[in-house]
Amino acid sequence: MEERKPENTDSPRVSVITIFLDGEAFLGEAIESVIAQSFKDWELLLVDDGSGLAATTIAKAYTARYPGQIRYLEHPGHINRGMSATRNLGIQHARGEFIAFIDADDFWLRSKLADHVALLDAHPDVGMVCGSAIYWNSWSNGQDHIVPTGHRQDVVIHPPDATLAWYPLGTAVAPCPSDIVLRAELVKRLGGFEEHFTGNYQLYEDQGFLAKVYLSAPVWSCSSPLLKYRNHPDSCVATVTKAGKYDQVRLYFLEWFETYLKAQGRVDPRVTSSLHRALRYYRNPRIHYMLSVPKKVRNRCRRLSARAGQLIWRHAS
Repeated sequence: MEERKPENTDSPRVSVITIFLDGEAFLGEAIESVIAQSFKDWELLLVDDGSGLAATTIAKAYTARYPGQIRYLEHPGHINRGMSATRNLGIQHARGEFIAFIDADDFWLRSKLADHVALLDAHPDVGMVCGSAIYWNSWSNGQDHIVPTGHRQDVVIHPPDATLAWYPLGTAVAPCPSDIVLRAELVKRLGGFEEHFTGNYQLYEDQGFLAKVYLSAPVWSCSSPLLKYRNHPDSCVATVTKAGKYDQVRLYFLEWFETYLKAQGRVDPRVTSSLHRALRYYRNPRIHYMLSVPKKVRNRCRRLSARAGQLIWRHAS
């Protein structure tokens, strides 16, 4: 599809936001993957969350090489404010019709923006596009594998289906922050990211924002993988899980979401029911266990029945 050019060159179609706190080992590679995009109508906002000299120097060097198209931002006093506040700083300065994110340790394939912008143009009701992700282990001699996002791909998902089916209330895989492209109007209308998700709670800072998106607009998950999501031991997910803080962080998110839903007024009862089930695990663990036993038994019976059927088929053949 031919790339559309804006009438005003000061207003690119896509504002790409990269937040970083140090990460100098990977930052340049992420930036280069944006520069290499086949879709050229973008600006890149490099938003510094209080990095040391090495990463800040890399970001400012790219700003000098691509004046106007790549911009450097930081909090007053070069302080560290957390991922959500840093994303919001980028959002405040974004000039594009669409907003995309790529974290400092990830990598886009060349057609990422072209494909996702084309989908948003073709489906004006869709507020967010994402896709399958390549869980990238080969950078450290591991094995890559592709992980599809969501419970259905290549179709419009209307609210509240993503809320119910996708993590963290559902079991389908949620999108990586580096894979989402959204309409800027939607991002700003929802108030951006929730800045109280700091420290260990940053594990859910993307889920807090996405929970608002799923309730507010249709979304689209592509089957094609256009993101390399770098797996490494220093990631937020790995750090929180290793520290044994996952349940604490998840409960914080669920209680925030409960408050958020109450503030919205009328909400699909399926969403509140799903949230109550998730909270029951923490608030009433005995009741949760008792209610979950029949489901576990049914699932085990299905697996045993399927296995027996396979054995009978093999014997008959």
